[in-house]
Amino acid sequence: MKKLRAYTGSRMYRDIKLRGAIVHNKHLKILPLETICLNEHSIWNLSSDSGNLGTLVVTNVRVVWYADVNDAFNVSMPYITIESISVRDSKFGEALVFVVRPSSGGYVLGFRADPRERLRPLLTELQALHRAYTEKPIFGIELIWNNENPKSESDDIEELEEIGEPRGEMGPNLYLASQLAQNKGEAESQPVYSPYLGLAIEPLKEGFTLKSLFEVQTSS
Repeated sequence: MKKLRAYTGSRMYRDIKLRGAIVHNKHLKILPLETICLNEHSIWNLSSDSGNLGTLVVTNVRVVWYADVNDAFNVSMPYITIESISVRDSKFGEALVFVVRPSSGGYVLGFRADPRERLRPLLTELQALHRAYTEKPIFGIELIWNNENPKSESDDIEELEEIGEPRGEMGPNLYLASQLAQNKGEAESQPVYSPYLGLAIEPLKEGFTLKSLFEVQTSS
């Protein structure tokens, strides 16, 4: 469930959003880990014949444009979805062009700046931020390395039962643990021959046989 919440809660970092609720009162709703780098006014969206005047907000995570007359007319493009940023000729003159990766929709979005001389410096800034993101992407999930307190085993244990003397049905592993818990040294006992295994073994504790140790018994 935690992974699912992290995945769904970080969509804005990796998915293009068209006409989303991302702007409130002409201010971009900032995501965690997001910082505004540029806020450019008088930027025309060239998606229509006449163009739409708006504002371009550039952050360390994405590029957002919204219309001045209606901020619900907007687009949010995370850097991870952008294949290239360039300046091209259009019927409106030179335009800033964003090519979106095919996996994210394959859109080609154009913008024009007033005055036109702002376009080249803006392109340089956008390309630098795009490269910086590519080298060190931000996915909207914070991980803490080597700072997490180790979880105590007692956190998962609600009740503890005292383990008494091992019984025949407990098997070899628990029998061995019981023997080790008693800190018996090698000098206290000498190996004896076991016809059952055909090997020399440590003497068994009184009341135990090899057959009883290796049998799997069910309790009623």
